[in-house]
Amino acid sequence: AARAANVDPVLIHAVISAESAYDPSARSPAGARGLMQLMPGTAERYGVSDVWNPLANLRGGVRYLKDLLALFKDNVSLALAAYNAGEGAVIGAGHRIPPYPETRAYVPKVLQLWESTRARVVASGQ
Repeated sequence: AARAANVDPVLIHAVISAESAYDPSARSPAGARGLMQLMPGTAERYGVSDVWNPLANLRGGVRYLKDLLALFKDNVSLALAAYNAGEGAVIGAGHRIPPYPETRAYVPKVLQLWESTRARVVASGQ
């Protein structure tokens, strides 16, 4: 799904790790569901009729992140903040990470997971 959307698969791994720890039945208190923790409105927007289907959830989440990367001109930090808090929150914060404690913790967590996984991939020669 990541390669089809031209998004770094290691970044998608980091998002899934942070969002659901690869639990396809994960549900957040806010109502996000599945591997990539899609909110109902986001799932509908991306045509995901069954958020509990791991492949459908993955495809929808990857397309959403791809659109956020385009919206924020490949600024991964802002795209991740928007994935967590919504693009309106990032735009409303003046194209900065919004002042929500969860989002301020989420962005560095995903970035660290992304970097550490990329380092392992490079070290293994893959």
